[in-house]
Amino acid sequence: MKNEKAAKIIDKALKQGRKTLSEYEAKQVLAAYGIPVTKEVLAKDKTALEKGLKKIGFPLVMKGCSADIAHKTEKGLIHVDVRTATEAKKAFREILAGMEGFEGGVLLQEMVKGRRELVMGLTRDPQFGPCVMFGLGGIFTEILRDVAFRRAPLEVRDAKEMMQEIKGRKILDAVRGMEAADQKMLIDMLISVGRVGLDFDDIMEIDLNPVILSGSKPVVVDALMVLK
Repeated sequence: MKNEKAAKIIDKALKQGRKTLSEYEAKQVLAAYGIPVTKEVLAKDKTALEKGLKKIGFPLVMKGCSADIAHKTEKGLIHVDVRTATEAKKAFREILAGMEGFEGGVLLQEMVKGRRELVMGLTRDPQFGPCVMFGLGGIFTEILRDVAFRRAPLEVRDAKEMMQEIKGRKILDAVRGMEAADQKMLIDMLISVGRVGLDFDDIMEIDLNPVILSGSKPVVVDALMVLK
């Protein structure tokens, strides 16, 4: 059974002829499958901004959010560690100006603290169908390319093997005063990413990077979904 909430978001984007979901939409799809994502609010005007600030609190991250913008950092559309309402209002104006008329708004996001970053994702292989990916995230994803793949659907055993296969697997252990990663949560997340790919043939690619370990708990901080 497809998840109805996720289906509505994806169908709407397809009807509009879009090739990607916005970060906000992608995270709503993930949340519908029980995948932990940052607490966030999408603000399109000053009233929504003020409400959002009350709901999320400080410090926060503010990002330009539109289905048309993939690389937000390159466009200067991300402000991190925003600590006051004055800073937030200034960042809001700057981000909207930088979006140059793209449809969307500004994402107000809790600031997730954690020094360990992972990546999860899904690619659709012509031969094997949807394949789930797991590895080291953040800036190291492209440098180290330390990732493992498995065909969906995943069993618990598959997810465990993926976590053991990466060279940087010790990042998941208790290290330098940081607690061990919650492996059960990671396993559930990987299985769920595979399920999204199996449920929706129109999703060609999922990129969750980074998934930050906040203490022991993994949280998806940024998400991209590419459609057919």
